Amino acid sequence: MRFIIGFVLLCSCLSSQAQVVFEVKNPDYKLSPLTGMNREHWKDAAKYLLNGAFSYVKTVDDPFIFPKQPGKSYPRDGKHNATELLEGLVRTLFLASPLLKEEPNLKLQNIALADYYRNQILKLSNPKSKGYIALRAKNGGPSQILVEFGALAISLKAAEEVLWDPLTKEQKDQLAHLMLSYGDGPTIDMNWRFFNIFILSFFKDEGYTVNEVLLKSLLEKCLNDYKGQGWYTDSPYYDYYSMWGFQMFGGLWSELFGKRHYPEMANQYLANLRDLGNIYPYMFDADGRMIMYGRSIAYRMGASSPLPLLAHLDDKKDINFGWMRRIVSGTVLQFLKHPDFMKDNLPTLGFYGAFEPAVQEYSCRASVFWLGKVFITSLLLPKDNIFWTAKENNGAWNKEIVKQKIVQKYSEGSKVLITDYANIGASEIRSWSQTWKKGYYEGTENYTKLSYNSVFPWQADTKEGVVSMNYAISTSGSLFETFRYYIFQSYKDNVYNRKAIWAADTTVHMRLGDYMKHNGIVRKDTLVNASGKQVNFGHYALPEFVGKPMRLSEVTIGSYKVTVIDNGKYQLALIPLKGWDKVKIEKAIGLHPESKTSYVIQTSSKIKDENHIFETMLLFKKSGEKWSKSDL
Repeated sequence: MRFIIGFVLLCSCLSSQAQVVFEVKNPDYKLSPLTGMNREHWKDAAKYLLNGAFSYVKTVDDPFIFPKQPGKSYPRDGKHNATELLEGLVRTLFLASPLLKEEPNLKLQNIALADYYRNQILKLSNPKSKGYIALRAKNGGPSQILVEFGALAISLKAAEEVLWDPLTKEQKDQLAHLMLSYGDGPTIDMNWRFFNIFILSFFKDEGYTVNEVLLKSLLEKCLNDYKGQGWYTDSPYYDYYSMWGFQMFGGLWSELFGKRHYPEMANQYLANLRDLGNIYPYMFDADGRMIMYGRSIAYRMGASSPLPLLAHLDDKKDINFGWMRRIVSGTVLQFLKHPDFMKDNLPTLGFYGAFEPAVQEYSCRASVFWLGKVFITSLLLPKDNIFWTAKENNGAWNKEIVKQKIVQKYSEGSKVLITDYANIGASEIRSWSQTWKKGYYEGTENYTKLSYNSVFPWQADTKEGVVSMNYAISTSGSLFETFRYYIFQSYKDNVYNRKAIWAADTTVHMRLGDYMKHNGIVRKDTLVNASGKQVNFGHYALPEFVGKPMRLSEVTIGSYKVTVIDNGKYQLALIPLKGWDKVKIEKAIGLHPESKTSYVIQTSSKIKDENHIFETMLLFKKSGEKWSKSDL
C-alpha cells in the first residue's frame, strides 16, 4: 500500500502527550510556491483531522464521544447528550463527505467511513440509540438540532451516492420525516434560516413534498439581509457569520440546489458572492492568516470557506484564483501547524490553542469541526478546476499593498473598514457593535475592541483595569468597565469616527477618531462627563514566547519618550501625545491566546474636566528594526 498522507498522527494514546502537528509532505512548490499545498495535501489535511476524531471510535456503532474541554462549553453537567453526539456526527461530515465522494471505500482507524456514517445517520431515528433525536414537538422552537440537520442535508447532497442512495425507501422516508419536522418549523431571523433552507431544499430535490412557501420566504429574507460589498448583516453583527454563514451557505445552496429550482434567486446569491471577491480577501494578511474577531472563533479556517465558491461563477474575470487558494491554504496552515491547535487528538476550543475567554456556552468539543466548511467548499471542486490549477500567488500583497504601504477597504453598507499594513504584513478590521449587556458573546472582547489585527490577537481585559485596544473606566473602588456600545458616525479623510457610550453610566460617552498610518494608528478621542473617574487605555498586547523574554524599553524619538515592548517577532510602541498622566507596562497571566504570559503598554489618567481630550500614537514594526524620526 502506498502512503502519501501528509501527516503523522499519534497512536491510540489519548493522554497528555504532545500532539504531532500536520506536515505538508512532498510540498508542491511549483504549483504553490508559498504554502506547498495542492489538492492532495488538502485531502491529507482533512484525513489528519478525521483520524483524530475516529480515534474515539472502535466500531461503526460507536458515536463520537469526545472529552469535554474544561470551562463553560457544554455539557456542563458532565453527561454526554444526543445533541452533542449529533454535532460530532454532522460536523465531521463536512470533512468526510467530499472525501467519500471520491473515495467511497475510505477507511480511517480501521473504520469504513461510508458504513459508519450511514449507520449513525440511521440511528438518529432509533429510540434505543444514544444518538436518538425525537421529532420536533408540535410547539417546539428552533434548536441546535435544526442547525445540525441543515448541515447534514448539505453532506447528504455532497456525497449522495455514498450516504443517501444506498438507503432503502423506508429508511429515506423515516429520515425525511425526522429532518423535515425541524426544517418545516420555526427558525431564528439570522443565518439560522439557511438550516431550514437546506433541509427543505434537499428533500424537495429528492422528490418529497415540502413547504415551498416557507422555503421561498426564507430565501428572500436572507437576500434582504445583504448590505453590499460582500457583507450580510447577521442581526446585527458584521463578522465571520456574514461569510461562513450567509456567503458560504448562499453560494453552496445555489450550486447544489438553487440553479435548478430557483435560478433567479441563485443568480442573486452568486452576484452577492461575486462582490465578496473585491473586499474580503483583504481581510487576510500577507501569510493568509485570519483575524481573531467575532464569536465562534473556534471555527477558525472556516472563515475562508466562501473563497473557493468563487470558482462556481460564470464570470470569473479579474478573480485571482492563485491568491484565493493561497489565502485558504494559508488559513488552514495557520492553525494545523500550530503546536497548541490539537489536544486529545482533537482541535481545541479557542484560537490557536484552548482559550476560555473566546469560548461560548453553546459550543461543545465537537463544535470545532464547523471549520470543515472550508474543506467541503474546496474539495467539492474537481482537480481540474481553476481554483486548483492556478499558480499560487500573494495577490494584492505582491504589488498594491507594498507600493502604497497601507491599503484601506471601506464598505458603505456595513460601515466596516479593513486596513492592510505592508510593514508587518498584517490585516486589521474596524467595526461597531451595539449592546448594553454582556451575554454569550455580546459585550465581550469578541466585539468590544477598537480594532482587531491579524498578528496581534486580542487579549482579554480584567475588571481590575488591565485593558488592550480599548478604554477602561473606573466604576467603584479598584474595578473598571470597558466600552461595549459603539455607534458608527463617519469614515472620511482616512479617519474612522465612532461614538462610544459607557453602559455603566450612559451619560458618559466618547468621541473616537482612528487615523491609520503606514506603521500604526493615531488616536484622537474626547471623553465626556467622566470627571472624577480614572481611565486606562491599552495598545495591542504581545505574547511572551518560551525562551524569549519580553524586551521592555524606553527610547527617545525626536522630542518624544516612547515606551516599547519587543517579543522577538514584533515591536509595539506607544507615545502619549496629550491627556495622559502616566504610561506603564502591564504583565498579564492567562489572558492571551498565544501564550501564558503577555504584556501590554497601558496609559492612564485621572479625569478632571467634563471634556477630556486624549491623543495617542500607537506604532508597530517587526523585531530588530530600529526606531527613527521617520516613524513619526
